[in-house]
Amino acid sequence: MAIYPVILCGGSGTRLWPASRPSRPKQFIRLAGNRSLFQDTVIRVARLVENEGKLLVVAGQGHRDVIDAQLVEIDTSAQLLLEPEARDSAAAMAAAAAWVARNDPDGILAFVASDHYIPDDEGFRRSILDAVQGARAGRIVTLGIKPTEASSAYGYIKPTGPGLSAIETFCEKPDAETALGYMQAGYLWNSGNFIVSARTLGDELARYAPGVQAAAVAALPPESDSTTLTFGPAFTDAPKISIDYAVMEKTHLASVLEVSFAWSDLGAWDSIASSGVGNTGIHIFEDAERCLARAPDGVLVAALGVNDIAIIVESDAVLVCDLSKSQGVKRIVDRVRTTSPNHLDFVRTTPEPLEAGARRFAEWLRLRALPTWSSLGMNGNGGFAEALSQSGRPVAGPRRARVQTRQIYVYAQAGVLGWAGPSRQIVSAGLDHLFQAFMRADGQARTLLTADGHPLDETTMVYDQAFVLFAMAAARKAETGPSDLAHRAAMLRNALVARALPNGAIPEAGDQPFQSNAHMHLLEACLAWEAFDEDGQWSALSDRIADLATRIFIDREGGFLREFFAEDWTPAAGENGSLVEPGHQFEWAWLLTRYGLARGDDRALLAARTLYARGRVGVAGRPGVAVDAMNQDLTLRSARARLWPQTEWLKASLILAETARDGDRAGLLADAATALRALWLYLEPDGLWHDKRLPDGTFLDEPAPASSFYHIMAAFQQVSGTLQVLGLDGGDLIALD
Repeated sequence: MAIYPVILCGGSGTRLWPASRPSRPKQFIRLAGNRSLFQDTVIRVARLVENEGKLLVVAGQGHRDVIDAQLVEIDTSAQLLLEPEARDSAAAMAAAAAWVARNDPDGILAFVASDHYIPDDEGFRRSILDAVQGARAGRIVTLGIKPTEASSAYGYIKPTGPGLSAIETFCEKPDAETALGYMQAGYLWNSGNFIVSARTLGDELARYAPGVQAAAVAALPPESDSTTLTFGPAFTDAPKISIDYAVMEKTHLASVLEVSFAWSDLGAWDSIASSGVGNTGIHIFEDAERCLARAPDGVLVAALGVNDIAIIVESDAVLVCDLSKSQGVKRIVDRVRTTSPNHLDFVRTTPEPLEAGARRFAEWLRLRALPTWSSLGMNGNGGFAEALSQSGRPVAGPRRARVQTRQIYVYAQAGVLGWAGPSRQIVSAGLDHLFQAFMRADGQARTLLTADGHPLDETTMVYDQAFVLFAMAAARKAETGPSDLAHRAAMLRNALVARALPNGAIPEAGDQPFQSNAHMHLLEACLAWEAFDEDGQWSALSDRIADLATRIFIDREGGFLREFFAEDWTPAAGENGSLVEPGHQFEWAWLLTRYGLARGDDRALLAARTLYARGRVGVAGRPGVAVDAMNQDLTLRSARARLWPQTEWLKASLILAETARDGDRAGLLADAATALRALWLYLEPDGLWHDKRLPDGTFLDEPAPASSFYHIMAAFQQVSGTLQVLGLDGGDLIALD
C-alpha cells in the first residue's frame, strides 16, 4: 500500500495577529527558524512517500503562488489540490481521499497540519509509520501527544489503553483545572494528524457525513498530469464541518497512537516564545527577561524593564501583550474587526484579471509597441533593428535573419488583427529587404548581415529557415507580398527536407547539430502553411516533426523535453544533455496542442499536458515567473527569468484551457492571468521592454531586443483567440483596431 502524505493548509492563525492574517496565515511565516512552518512540514513528511505514493498539498486558491514559491525554495515538488472555497477539514480530507481513491483505493493517507512545530522529524516519521499499521487494518488513527503541561490550548483524547488503542472520547479545550485532571488521568493532546486508507475514510464519510463525501467526489477534477488541480464548484456544496465532528466522534474505527515527541501547534505568542527561536529582526533588551520581539527589516525593537511580553511589529500594526494572556489575542482581533477592519489583513491589490490585462495588452501594442518598432526600429530600406536602447535609439551591429523574419510576422499579424497602422507597407518593405539582402542564390537565408546590410555569415541555419517560412506564411495570411510566396516557401521546405537524417530529424548547422529547438520553429511554420496546403506536403512535414517530438525529443520516463542530443539521438553528454528549459516545455505544449487538435491526436495532446506540467515546475518566486533553466530532475539550474518564457507560459495555459473542463479550465485560466501579469513585469509604457530578470527582481540594464516582439505578438494572438473561443467577458473586443 502506497503512502500519501497530505499537508492541510487551512486555518488563519487568528491568535498570531498581526503577523498572521488571511492572506499570509501562520503556516507560511518563518515563526520558528529560517523556514516557514509549511516548508518544515514538507521536509518532514516528504520522506514518508512510499511505493507509488505522492506528496499532496490541499490549500485555498489564494495561496497557490506562495506555496509554489516556497516549494521551489526547498527544491521539492508536490501535487497541489486547490479548494475554490474553504469548507473546513472534513471537506478537505474527503476531497484528497477521493483523489487518491480514484487510482489507489487502498492507498494510505497521512493527513498532517501545515502549521505545527515538531523539531524531532525522525520521531514524527516513526510515529506515522507505526500508525500506518493501524490504518492498513482499517482503523482511522490519530496521533495523541503525551502532555507536558496542563494546557487549556488543546483538545484532549481519552484512550482506552496505552500505545495504539481505541478512543473512548474526544474532549474540547478545557479550563486550567479540568486540563490538570485530564493530564493526571492519562488523556492525550489531540494533535490533528490522521492516518487512514482512502477506502476507509470514504466509507466512513459516506456513512456519517454523506453530504461532505458526495460534494468531494462530485468536485474531483478530471484526471490529469498537471501538478496543480482545482476542485470543481461542487466542492462549495460540502457542509462546513471539522473531521472530528463529521466522523471521528461517531465512527467505531477511531484509534489513537500515543507519541511523546516534542510538539506544539504554535497557536499563540506564548508558544512561539517557548520554542526559543521565535525572535526576528533587530531588538535590544535591557533589564528585560523572557520577552519575544519580532520586527520587519529596518525596524528596531527596544525593551526596557519589562518581562514576559511579546512585541510584534508589522508595517501597519503593533501588538504588545503579556505572554500569559496571548491566548486572548483573538479578542483584540474581534475589536479590530469592528474598529478598524482594514487591519484584519494586509493591504492587497487585487490581481488584474485576465480580461482586463488582455485589453491593456491590446492598447499597449496598438498605441506604443507597434508604432515604436515600425518607426524607430526600422530603417528606410526595410531592415529591422536588432535592438533599441531604453532611450529608443537603434543599436548598431550585425543584423540576423531571424530578427528580420520575426518582425515581418509581427506586422503581418498586427494587420490581420486589425491594427490601423501601415502594416502592409511595413511587411512589403520587410519582405523586399529579406529577399534582397538575406536570401542566397539557392533560396536559403544567410544567417547574418553587417550593420550596413552586406553579407557577413553565409551559414544557413535550420532555425533561420524556419522563420523565413513562418514570415512568408504570415505575409500570405495577411495577403501581402509577392505572388510567388507559396512557391518560394515550397522550394525552401524541400531544401530542408533534403537535409534530413534517416530518422527524419534535420541537423542544425554549428556545433550542436542534434537538437530539438530548430524543429520546434519548423513545426510552427508548417502549421501556419497548412492553411494553404494543396498537396499535403506541409502536413506531412508537421506529422514528421510531431512524431520526432513524442518519440525522441520528449523523455519517455520524465515527460519533459530535452534540448540537445548525441549523434545517435540519446541525451547529449554533460550539462547540455540534462538541460530542461521551462519556456520550451510551454512552447512545445502549445504547438503539440494545436497539432493534436488539428489531427485528433490524443497522444500529442497528452504529451502537451505533461510538458505543461513539467514547465509549471519552473515557475518560481513571488510574483511567479518562469525561470530560464532546470535540470532533468526538475530542480532549479538558473533562477534568472527572461521575457520569452512568460509569453510561452501564457500561450500554453490558454490553449490548454480551451481543451479543459471545469476545475482544470479554471486553473489554467488562473495560470494565464498570472503569466500575463508576469509578462507585464517586463513591458515598459513606451513600447519597449526588458529581457533578463534577475532573482532579486531587478533587470539587466541592456537594450530591448527586437527578437522578443515575435513572442509578445504570438502571445497576444493566443490571448485574443482564446477569449473569443471561450466567450469570456469582452473577448470580442480584444483586437488591435
